[in-house]
Amino acid sequence: MPLPAVAYASEPAVDAASGDDAFEPQLGRHGKDVMWLPTPDALVARMLSMAGLGPQDKLVDLGSGDGKIVIAAARDFQAQALGVEFDPKMVEVSRRNAQDAGVSERARFVQGDIFEAEFPQATVVAMYLLPELNLRLRPKLMAMAPGTRIVTHQFDMGRWQPDEASLMANRAGYLWIVPANAGGQWQLNYPLEGETGQARLDIAQIFQKIQGSAELGALKTTLRQPRLSGERIAFAFTDARGELREFNGVIQGERMRGTVTGPQGSASFTAKRIGAAPPIGGSGPPSQQELNAAAAALGGE
Repeated sequence: MPLPAVAYASEPAVDAASGDDAFEPQLGRHGKDVMWLPTPDALVARMLSMAGLGPQDKLVDLGSGDGKIVIAAARDFQAQALGVEFDPKMVEVSRRNAQDAGVSERARFVQGDIFEAEFPQATVVAMYLLPELNLRLRPKLMAMAPGTRIVTHQFDMGRWQPDEASLMANRAGYLWIVPANAGGQWQLNYPLEGETGQARLDIAQIFQKIQGSAELGALKTTLRQPRLSGERIAFAFTDARGELREFNGVIQGERMRGTVTGPQGSASFTAKRIGAAPPIGGSGPPSQQELNAAAAALGGE
């Protein structure tokens, strides 16, 4: 049965240490799908900094181990944070560590399966899992709200290229920003010296990478340097007058709005999607080729 949506401030803190012999984990302790190897403190700080974590955020750590990422998020970034961990003994350790760090009100832990847990309110997701597990989680992560940040230790997401990658003491940390759906056709309207300029945009998207064209009457031209980061989109084209128009805006469902800059200065633009949004390329299950590559990365068959 799937876990209910996780709560960030409702579960009471628990003192897991009963008696004199509190459980202490050993490096390499095996869990359901992975073994426990904690992320170095410096890389934890780097990952959370890349994510831009702050007091307004809600973080979930999938496979939270001894809780160090959750505790760092609460202690050093004042975020609400929750760890989902399959091993009940590690959950006990995490709760004890959070209590010792004085962050039990902001750092919570639940025992559960990362593939069954629901965390729709999370704005940041942290993981240190094996490559195949990252790929299996990728469709769920891609379906989260645009702008959600995902950070991982050591392993990437296959064809979904990271928005930023860092290396500290030969340990890799990666950041992805869940993209909005920019694909399909859009009717674009923008001010043009007392009248309304119009264009039909045609945008193709694979993960956060976009490309496309603008049709302006008899003229069709490619979009220049199109970029997508979360809800934010930017592109430019040279219009039928030979003037460069640069667009910076946000996508909110079926509508786009923002600022266009041209020779006469800046003004507001709007766009509306025509028809249904196509699925984002790459948002489905991983291919067998990707799964094979993930296995090979760990010396599998």
